[in-house]
Amino acid sequence: MLVARRMSRNPIAISPEASIQEAIELMKEHSIRHLPVVDGQERLVGWVSDPELRGVFIASMIEELTVGDVMISDPITVSSTDALEQAALLITKHKIGGMPVLEDGKLVGIITVVDILEAFIDIMGVLGSSSRLDVQLGDSRDAFQQVSRIIREHDGEIISVGILSQESPERIYSFRIEKCDTEPLRQALEEQGYKVVSFSP
Repeated sequence: MLVARRMSRNPIAISPEASIQEAIELMKEHSIRHLPVVDGQERLVGWVSDPELRGVFIASMIEELTVGDVMISDPITVSSTDALEQAALLITKHKIGGMPVLEDGKLVGIITVVDILEAFIDIMGVLGSSSRLDVQLGDSRDAFQQVSRIIREHDGEIISVGILSQESPERIYSFRIEKCDTEPLRQALEEQGYKVVSFSP
């Protein structure tokens, strides 16, 4: 999945000449926590977040401070054509809440932790009507294919698969499937020697 499919388009932006008070009011008005800073040609020149602004708010009442004085002038960015996984890695690595999305140097969107989390929830099918089987696969190379086949043979439609444990040979995979009676699936898997750690009906 590309960043373009999950980013917030037409983001609220601000100029580097704007005051700290203006930036704080803009964030409050639109219920946002990040502001890209752009020049007259809509090119990104910086990035500012709520904590930075609040940290200099008192000082800005004593002396004239602008967004340009406190912004991050070389922010971490991502392209709209990058994979969403790349955005997630950057956000995790740099411990940031979001970042600007660029195309040819121009600001086209913002991607945040919330956007990525919502994408993950959609992919996993967590909010939809579904069932779950957590299966211990062991160290066989063919185990994943065999478990998937058993589920399909019992009319189970797999929505997504996640790994719950990678630290030992006893790998546990969580299979999320279309809502169904999971008891026959559990029995079929255990008859083939697979341990169903937990399941939801």
